[in-house]
Amino acid sequence: MVCLTTKNDTKLVSEALKVLGKENLALIIHGSSFPSTIGEDTGFGTFNSEAGHELIDYASGIFNAIQLGPAGKTKCKDSSPYTGTIFSGNPLFIDLKQLTEKKWDCILSDETFNNIVISNPKQNQGRTAYSYIINAQNEALKEAWGNFKKKEKGGILGSHLMKEFEHFKKENSFWLENDSLYEALSIENGGDYWYSWKNDTDKRLLNPKNDEEKKIFASRIEDIKKKYEDEIEFYKFCQFVLEKQNEETKKFALSKGIKMIADRQVAFSDRDAWAYQSLFLDGWYLGCPPDYFSKDGQAWGFPVMDPEKMFNADGTLGEGGILMKHLYKKMFQENPGGVRIDHIVGLIDPWVYKAGKKPMCEEGAGRLYSSPEHPELSKYAIARKEDLDWTLEADKEKRVKSLSDEQITLYGRLIEKIVIAAAKECGLDKNAIVCEDLGTLTNPVDAVMKKYGLQGMRLTQFVVPEKPEHPYRCKNITENVWNMVGTHDNNPIAKWAESMINTHEGYLHAKNLVEDLFAEADNKDDIIVRLTNDKEYLTFVKLTEIFASKAKNVQIFFTDFFQIKETYNTPGTSGDQNWSLRLPNNYQDALEPIDLQAILKAAIIARGSEFASKHKSLLEKLG
Repeated sequence: MVCLTTKNDTKLVSEALKVLGKENLALIIHGSSFPSTIGEDTGFGTFNSEAGHELIDYASGIFNAIQLGPAGKTKCKDSSPYTGTIFSGNPLFIDLKQLTEKKWDCILSDETFNNIVISNPKQNQGRTAYSYIINAQNEALKEAWGNFKKKEKGGILGSHLMKEFEHFKKENSFWLENDSLYEALSIENGGDYWYSWKNDTDKRLLNPKNDEEKKIFASRIEDIKKKYEDEIEFYKFCQFVLEKQNEETKKFALSKGIKMIADRQVAFSDRDAWAYQSLFLDGWYLGCPPDYFSKDGQAWGFPVMDPEKMFNADGTLGEGGILMKHLYKKMFQENPGGVRIDHIVGLIDPWVYKAGKKPMCEEGAGRLYSSPEHPELSKYAIARKEDLDWTLEADKEKRVKSLSDEQITLYGRLIEKIVIAAAKECGLDKNAIVCEDLGTLTNPVDAVMKKYGLQGMRLTQFVVPEKPEHPYRCKNITENVWNMVGTHDNNPIAKWAESMINTHEGYLHAKNLVEDLFAEADNKDDIIVRLTNDKEYLTFVKLTEIFASKAKNVQIFFTDFFQIKETYNTPGTSGDQNWSLRLPNNYQDALEPIDLQAILKAAIIARGSEFASKHKSLLEKLG
């Protein structure tokens, strides 16, 4: 049985991490999963609340970073953060409690706040109540907006707040005008899904085809802005409040030695697809080719940026490239810990499919930059026909067999000229970029990652035990990566371990773990037996593995750190279970974190007797 403690000695943990060469230890927890103060649970977590700050403080003794999920505005009927907006933040992350306090001139009544808490159907259940809070939060913010205006007109509102609001609107007008206009049109058309709007003009309002349409559309925009002036200002107000609270949280986290890492999803939201539709490749969507998990591939339905709009003929940024640069600069400015890029393949060598078709080769799908033989995609190809292995289908990762340095640079120009450039302009470097490269990588993606020295991920739960050289196996994990046992899409490691007990696959994992972590042990067979029938011990050793590896960076999902056995998200499924798991409000009393001291001690010992002997004093202190 794993020995658990309610408290890890932070000084010893810090010393052990340094000895093991770990530069970063990040806790992965999406914003909605943050706990609430008991008696203040509105139904959705936020890092901006008092409880959110308490968790940051709690984590600061052990972690030096927190990896958040995407923070964009989500759909009314879809809680997935991976379809959120690229610029607007999610108003659900506004801490309503603060609006009842003096620093916000009490623009929200205590009565309204308390009623929201009392009516929360998931009160103290460790779950979000998305369909409830998305409406309740909006009504509360409308009240706050109404009082904000009244106090400003009456001269009661602190003058600094109105000045800050006006400055915010001016500084962020390049995206705020579009997003707030969409909000008005959603009201006008009875829903926030623009594809179903009956007014065809509204569908293309920012994308006229000729001068005549420009005049007509401009008149329509003016009419909408007049008709929904207050709703548009309300939208901007919510974004202002959110940014102001976010900035306070960032400063608090930095004061505690915690860097907040953002998450940039590969998707563009409906709101963004509407605003920038002229920049997307007409009739094509981003997805994944058929694989073990999906025989027909994954049809994500996300728009694909038109390569000809990304870069001009001379290599400078086109309109689409400028948009992406704005996006990443905003993210790096707001998140000094950096940005995790979800599905890096989608930026370097995306798999695209035709509208109305499946993402399969036989239905016209292909890699946008690696299909020189494709009748429609060939004009975007970087790989040439002679670079392909024609014995492999277009969806196979090794199909591009050879690339010149010039071609690798072309594949990586979005990374170099937009992502890395944006980081540098914000005072950061390439190490502020975390690349989600889990799963199968194409040769072009692998080449770009190596050329720019980008930090990828290694997920040990997904190691293929039959393959000795598998990159997720401990002995093969290199320094310049982020190592973890699982992310938001995996079973908690304890649940995974339970599924491995007394199975042949579990035996194969156990055998590899013993070879990599117990190389000098005299009782290897006994350890293998224990690993195959003791789920707690297997969990302990799998956690030890990520610290024993050479990886400089480690991430732990909150379910693994707090030993929660529920799964956060199950890919390919939908429903309220996904994205709804939270830390319980009484987590410090109700949950026992992993015994990190014992895990780090085991990781030091796993490095070998010579290494352990060198750090004998520390091992004794670790217990």
